[in-house]
Amino acid sequence: MGVPTVYGAVLDAATRCIHYHSERDIVAIKFACCRRYYPCFQCHDEAVRREPTPHTTRRWPHVQWTELAILCGACQRQLSIFEYHRVDRCPHCSAEFNPGCRLHAHLYFDEPQ
Repeated sequence: MGVPTVYGAVLDAATRCIHYHSERDIVAIKFACCRRYYPCFQCHDEAVRREPTPHTTRRWPHVQWTELAILCGACQRQLSIFEYHRVDRCPHCSAEFNPGCRLHAHLYFDEPQ
């Protein structure tokens, strides 16, 4: 299985984009609605607006958090949503993730009730 394609305004192989491109912005997220990886919600929303029939953004329900939906831009390994929620760096290569990404978690993931 190869490295997944990352869509959107990607700047480099580490999945940084025009919206978020600090040293630690190295996570791409597979969106539940389209099953495509994007560096951020803004990249996803911009791409959706250009579709002939735009789709509605859907968050990952908690029951699907075992899905491999996080891509580390440093080592290109995929993590489950559960795994990503438990770490602040990649468990495979130890690259640090941006802690500020947690502020946007509600845009990607339904939190458990």
